[in-house]
Amino acid sequence: MSSFVTGLWESIFQPGTSPQLIAATHISFAALLATLGWLIAVTHGNIHFIMLFIIASLLWITVIWFIAELKSAKLLTNAELDKKAQEGDEKKDSEEKKDSDEKESADKAASTATPTPNAARSRKA
Repeated sequence: MSSFVTGLWESIFQPGTSPQLIAATHISFAALLATLGWLIAVTHGNIHFIMLFIIASLLWITVIWFIAELKSAKLLTNAELDKKAQEGDEKKDSEEKKDSDEKESADKAASTATPTPNAARSRKA
């Protein structure tokens, strides 16, 4: 029990989920549903407690689904994220240099082109 509480406390200060955090989440939802079930029985089926029981059940199902999605997703470490960002910056810099080179060559070509004479304008009398 002591190691569970210690692991749960330490998981607060670490990113991501831990087995202790997931277990605590399931225990909390089970206790909530047990309490609501008891309240439904004691109040002879009060509609408010029934609706709260349904909402809590759906929330628990959603949390279970989200935890499963987190496990299936490939999460990157901070080092991997930094490396990806550096690669993206290098690619962006090379694309900007290429665009500026193309613009400079287009400007140079436009400045050296021979101007075309304006067509003669006819005047109306």
